[in-house]
Amino acid sequence: MLVVSIMLLAASAYAAGPRYRLEVDGLACPFCAYGIEKRILALDGVAGVEIDIAEGAVIVTMDDGRTLAAPQAAMAVDRAGFTLGDFTALDAGTP
Repeated sequence: MLVVSIMLLAASAYAAGPRYRLEVDGLACPFCAYGIEKRILALDGVAGVEIDIAEGAVIVTMDDGRTLAAPQAAMAVDRAGFTLGDFTALDAGTP
């Protein structure tokens, strides 16, 4: 049973979609991070969000086969009360 669980976890790790780095102007505290995380997680197809407050960066992982467009990310960040600085696809071959 443990082997099956480990295999399922490994399969889900490989099923992750493309990742994006969003640089957010004004991201300075955990409260800011929570607001941004909440808005980005509400986007369709988002699998996960990692936030680095010190760098003012948000890493967004999409579901397999899904992508994130810069205008979509900018709108979510704006709705959280911040401004999207830079938007970078981290995985090769991602539009």
